Amino acid sequence: MEMFEIGIIVKPQGIRGELRVLPTTDAPERFQLLVGDNVYVRADGAAGSTDDMRCKPPKSYKLTQARQHKGLVIIKLEGVSDRNAAEELLRGVLVIPPEKALPLAQDEYYVRDLVGLTVESEAGERLGTITQIISTNANDVYVISPQEGKPFMIPAIKDVVLGVSMEDKKVTVRLMDGMRELLI
Repeated sequence: MEMFEIGIIVKPQGIRGELRVLPTTDAPERFQLLVGDNVYVRADGAAGSTDDMRCKPPKSYKLTQARQHKGLVIIKLEGVSDRNAAEELLRGVLVIPPEKALPLAQDEYYVRDLVGLTVESEAGERLGTITQIISTNANDVYVISPQEGKPFMIPAIKDVVLGVSMEDKKVTVRLMDGMRELLI
């Protein structure tokens, strides 16, 4: 089952098993909405993890507390009762099942749904495929890989992205002067 990433465990908080989490979601307040539910920790980069551990399915924990603090979220997971247990989860990735994801607003899409879509100009010229999405403070940036030539980037802003059709698996864009020259 595909899971949604919502944060990365970066540090223990105190001695009672609390964890500092760097949110990787646009809505850090979502952690409070998950209190009482199960969340999962994937051992992608967890302290002491090996390739064998990374292949294991995520481990389930009940989220018992969550609060925001200085850009991070402090959480408490059931069964993680001291600093040593918390340290074992360092660099673990918090994930949730799709049914726990927040509903999207109109014209919002999950990154996983956009990667792989065909990109066409407003004139119908096939430009390539979205192969990566880079998040920046200002806006997302789509990396477009054409069939021939080097990949280029376009900003995911309303002046450039004219429309997304999930049914047609297509994104229609208006290329501004110089965009094709923004090679990676």
